[in-house]
Amino acid sequence: MSNGWLINTLLGAVLLPPLNLLLLCALGFALRRRWPRTGLAVSLGALVLLALLSTRPVASLLARPLEQDSAPLLLPYRGDAQAIVVLGGGRLGNAPEYAGADTPNPATLRRLRYAATLHRATGLPLLVTGGSPEGAPASEAQIMARSLREDFGVAVRWEEGDSDNTADNAVHSAVILQRHDMTHVLLVTDAIHMPRALQVFARTGLRITPAPTSFLTADQALPADYVPRARWLAQSSYALHEWIGMGWYRLRHRTP
Repeated sequence: MSNGWLINTLLGAVLLPPLNLLLLCALGFALRRRWPRTGLAVSLGALVLLALLSTRPVASLLARPLEQDSAPLLLPYRGDAQAIVVLGGGRLGNAPEYAGADTPNPATLRRLRYAATLHRATGLPLLVTGGSPEGAPASEAQIMARSLREDFGVAVRWEEGDSDNTADNAVHSAVILQRHDMTHVLLVTDAIHMPRALQVFARTGLRITPAPTSFLTADQALPADYVPRARWLAQSSYALHEWIGMGWYRLRHRTP
């Protein structure tokens, strides 16, 4: 297991809902012993924020600016890209229905499906990228390549299995592609993740054409979407993760 991955996972849990708001609520209870009104206000405020982030309008408010710059790639594609790069989005470990093998999680599966569509439409070779920072025997790239082969009938040209995060995906993928004189690629990931992915891939020297999928804010809102639900809290957390990640990358790579 990668120490960096573990630290980032724990830090992300603390910074993102629901844990950050639960900790804030607990802080409010602690403050009530000395400052009853302030403590009550902090606890109630945390609970109200938790409820709001669990509604679709607020989740969409956070996600929509990230997706607005990710226009869908329309087919037929007429550009001069030389390969398709697919970023991993996670795995389902030890799936009993597949004899205990790891499988792509729903987010990764959606990316693979779109990548297979692009491959059939363009004939471009595929590179899948994703490591095993949590210490699993098989890299995410291996799992993705197997799924593309067995589930979609598509062969993968390159597997990049050493990455722990999106920044690593960019650097390691660029090394493989540039070794084969590839300079322009279609990049497949979630629309909400695309701005951060472009942020790091732009530093590799590759020319990138975004090929986003899984647009989370495309559907029309329904009255029931104003009721707090776990799925909207997950979307809010995902969007906040991307905003924080983009801010961290800017801070990390800013020039003096």
